[in-house]
Amino acid sequence: MPKAKTAYVCSECGAHSVKWAGQCPDCTAWNTLSETTFSAPTKHAQAAVSAKRLDELPDDVEARHRCGFQEFDRVLGGGLVPGAVVLLGGDPGVGKSTLLQQVSANLMTGLSICYATGEESLRQIGQRSLRLGLEAAAMNLLADTSLENVLEQAVRCNARVLVIDSIQTMTCEQLPSAPGSVAQMRESVGRIVQFAKQNEVSVFIIGHVTKEGAIAGPRVVEHMVDTVLYFESDPASRYTMIRSVKNRFGASGEMGVFAMTETGFREVSNPSAIFLSRDSVNEPGSVVSVAWEGSRPLLVEIQALVADGNSNYAKRLAQGVDQNRLALLLAVLQRHGSHAIGDEDVFVNVVGGLRINETAVDLPTLFAIVSSFRDRALAERLVCFGEIGLAGEIRPVRFGTERIAAAAKQGFTQAIVPVGNVPKRGSRGIEVIGVRRLSEALDAAW
Repeated sequence: MPKAKTAYVCSECGAHSVKWAGQCPDCTAWNTLSETTFSAPTKHAQAAVSAKRLDELPDDVEARHRCGFQEFDRVLGGGLVPGAVVLLGGDPGVGKSTLLQQVSANLMTGLSICYATGEESLRQIGQRSLRLGLEAAAMNLLADTSLENVLEQAVRCNARVLVIDSIQTMTCEQLPSAPGSVAQMRESVGRIVQFAKQNEVSVFIIGHVTKEGAIAGPRVVEHMVDTVLYFESDPASRYTMIRSVKNRFGASGEMGVFAMTETGFREVSNPSAIFLSRDSVNEPGSVVSVAWEGSRPLLVEIQALVADGNSNYAKRLAQGVDQNRLALLLAVLQRHGSHAIGDEDVFVNVVGGLRINETAVDLPTLFAIVSSFRDRALAERLVCFGEIGLAGEIRPVRFGTERIAAAAKQGFTQAIVPVGNVPKRGSRGIEVIGVRRLSEALDAAW
C-alpha cells in the first residue's frame, strides 16, 4: 500500500504547504491551512482513448433535455446538455434537494435517473416525493457516501442523469482524509467530471455554502464543472431566484424565478410582475427601472428614503445596489444636479430582494433620491434607465431598445433614457425622452 503523506492545505485556494502557518503563502488568507493526509492513488490500467474527427461526431450534438421548468431551462442555457456537470449551491433549507427531485421526476419521462444521497435516508426521499405529488416510482435511489459505489450503481442502472446530494458527504476510498476536505472534494469532482464526459451522463451536484455565501471547498471545484448555479432567496419573500455564475452552454448571469408552494417549486413566467408594487410606485421616493438579467429585461422598482441626519456622520445604506456606487452618485448629484444632501441620511432599496449589478440603474436611483428629498412623486407610468458619469453625463446602456419595448408591454407610457438609446424608428405606445446631462434628466422628470 502506498505510504500516506501529511501536508497542510488551504481551504480557500487549495495550495499545499509542508508546515502550518497562520497565513496562506499563496492567497494570503488567514487561518485557512488545515492538516490533510494524502495517499498516492493506485494506478489502474486504462484503455487509451483515440482521437475523433469533428465530422465523425453524432448528428445530435446540439441535443438538450428539457427539465420541465422553462425558467430552469433558461438558466441552463436552453436545457440540460448530455455529459454536463452542474454544481448547485445555496443556503441550508432553501430547497436544493426539493428542486432537483422535481427536475428528476420531470426528466424521467424519457431518461433513466439515479438519485444518490449522503445526507438523507431512502425513507426521507420517499416522504418528500409523496408530499410533492411526484410520479417517480421508477427512480433509482441510493443512500451511500462512497463515490466509487455511486458511480458503479449509476452504470448498472444505465442512468443518463445522476444527482449527488451532496458533494461534501462523498468520499474516495483511496484518500484517508475526512469527507468535505479539500483533497476529497477535488478528487471526487475530478472523478465525477471524467465519468460524465466519458459516458455522456448529465450530473447534478449539490454543494454546501459558507457563511459568506460561496460554495464550500476549494475554488478549483467551480472551475472543473460546466455550470455553477446559486440560489438567491430572501427569508421574508416566498420567491426564490436561481442565478448562473458560470455556464459553458449558455449565458452566465441568467436568472430564473420560482415560487415555493406546498407542492414544491412553481416557476414564475412573468417575473416583472412580482417586483413591481403598483400601490407604492406613485409615492415619493419610488421609480421603476428596466434591468437586464441574463438574456431578458426585468422591470424592477427602486425605492429611496432621504431623512434628516441625527449624527455628525450621514448614513448611506443600500440593498440591491452597490453601496460604493451610491456614494459616487450622491457626489455627482451634489455637483451637477444642484442638490446638496450631504447631511441627510440616504437609504436605497430594490423591491423584491433582487440584486442588480449593472450601472443602468444609476439614473433611476438618483430619481428616487431626489423624489424623496423633494417629497414629489414621479409620473405614474414613467420608466427610466441610464448610466451616470462623473461629469454628470448620461451614458447609454446595452439593449436599450429591448428595455423600452419591455416597458411598453407592461403599460408604461413615458421613458427617460440616454440619447444614445433612443430608437431611431420610434416606439409604439410609449413616449421616449432622450437626455444627455443629469440636469436635463431632472428637468424632464419634474
